[in-house]
Amino acid sequence: MSYPAPSVPEGRGGPQLIPRPDDWRPGQAAPWASLDDRSLPLDLVVSALEGREPSGIRGRPRGDEHRSGVLVALYDQPGKGAHVVLTRRSSQLASHTHEVSFPGGRHEPDDVDLWATAVREANEEVHLDPTLPHLVGCLDPLVTVGSRNLIHPFVAVLPSPPDLVANPEEVEAVRLVALDELLRDDVYREEEWTRHGDPWILTFFELVGDTVWGATAAMLRQLLVLSLGLDDHRNYRPDDA
Repeated sequence: MSYPAPSVPEGRGGPQLIPRPDDWRPGQAAPWASLDDRSLPLDLVVSALEGREPSGIRGRPRGDEHRSGVLVALYDQPGKGAHVVLTRRSSQLASHTHEVSFPGGRHEPDDVDLWATAVREANEEVHLDPTLPHLVGCLDPLVTVGSRNLIHPFVAVLPSPPDLVANPEEVEAVRLVALDELLRDDVYREEEWTRHGDPWILTFFELVGDTVWGATAAMLRQLLVLSLGLDDHRNYRPDDA
């Protein structure tokens, strides 16, 4: 059975190209759908992620992946709660144009480690002062399919709302998104695709003007699940983004 393209609330969603197969199916409700209280202050996130080490690699590594580090930068916006820094990739880039992602990129030989990679890339992409991020913990690294990247997500806290400027060669726009918004029922949804005969559960966040999906949405989903203290044992593999 084939389904029409999913309905997105008016004003939400963006120009991102979703290579949705014809046999896609709607997924389940969000892991937090049954929660009455979905407030997620920054101190709760920090408490849940403090000192966390990866529990394993998500996806199917072959051993030839490029290593990348991304910065999941969080900060408290007075009166508006915890926010996360996202970017929309420039149309000048060779791949994944207009996709929403975390600041970050591939590990370079001069980088001391992958944390240094994430911080350096954030400085290059959005001019984030590299002295500001305080490392909290790590989400699970994941393998992207098409570009064969092994992405290591580092959760960090900024001391105040950042003053960011997009580098137009790499970033089309900076998106500062409230975590509470990501938890809304009209923002989150899932789709089930089939890849190589296996089911794939993909996460989507429909923002005003943008759709976050693939690897970035997978990392956001894990951030929210861990912060809320939920179990999420679905047959889930992140696709490329």
